Amino acid sequence: MPSYDPNNIFAKILRGELPCYKVYEDDKALAFLDIMPRAPGHTLVLPKAPARNLLDVGADDLAHVAKVAQQIAKAQMTAFAADGVTIQQFNEGAGGQVVFHLHVHVIPRKAGTAMKPPAAEKEKPDTLAEQAKKLAAALAN
Repeated sequence: MPSYDPNNIFAKILRGELPCYKVYEDDKALAFLDIMPRAPGHTLVLPKAPARNLLDVGADDLAHVAKVAQQIAKAQMTAFAADGVTIQQFNEGAGGQVVFHLHVHVIPRKAGTAMKPPAAEKEKPDTLAEQAKKLAAALAN
């Protein structure tokens, strides 16, 4: 398996070199909105530790990411009046991974509404900012 690349886009976001629409952060994880969401509120949860994917992440970091993903999912149910949540996580190119820093997609869903295709279109910055504020507020409750 290839090694972790500290110059991947998520590593740059973690170091503050690139912006994001942050909804949650603690000492071990960061959660922010996907700029090409498959549904409104589509959030990415990643460990702060340098982990390429599920195959090399430490067990404690993986458990923490799962815990944060659950918190995000619960908040999305309220913030976006979701009927359910889709969780996705991809490993290596053959498994569908595009950015090689472990991340979990947490996508709020509405019954009868299909998700957009992956990377279909960038969402408007104002929309993402409003959604991030709404989800962060739901997480604070």
